[in-house]
Amino acid sequence: MSKTHITRFTVEFGDCDPAGIVFYPNYFRWMDASTLHFFRAAGIPPWQQLAAEMGIIGTPIVDVSARFLRTASYGDAIEIETTIPEWRGKSFVFSHVVRRGTDILVEGQEVRIFARRHPEDAHRIQAVAAPEAFRRACE
Repeated sequence: MSKTHITRFTVEFGDCDPAGIVFYPNYFRWMDASTLHFFRAAGIPPWQQLAAEMGIIGTPIVDVSARFLRTASYGDAIEIETTIPEWRGKSFVFSHVVRRGTDILVEGQEVRIFARRHPEDAHRIQAVAAPEAFRRACE
């Protein structure tokens, strides 16, 4: 069972399109930020520290999806509930549920990997298994 973390945002004027609703890429930006907040709440060290100590440079997205169910607009208070429902060999899944009050606005999913620089080509990355201590911290 995964920990759950809630990240709160207020929709700003600049987050909206000319119709006054949130421009869809902003949901992906907020989900990405919620991922980082989830890791911090679980006690995962900053990426700079992990790069120096373990060679892990981050958790890049390898697949992302979202279902947009309701709109949000300027001034709305939203929250994103973030969990990790699935750990795979070298990847894992983040689930994000965006709410305004009790209304679900967006259901999103990110598939991520723990990555390090490729040992033979520093311009490439390589997936590595999630450190067991990180998995435990997130569960």
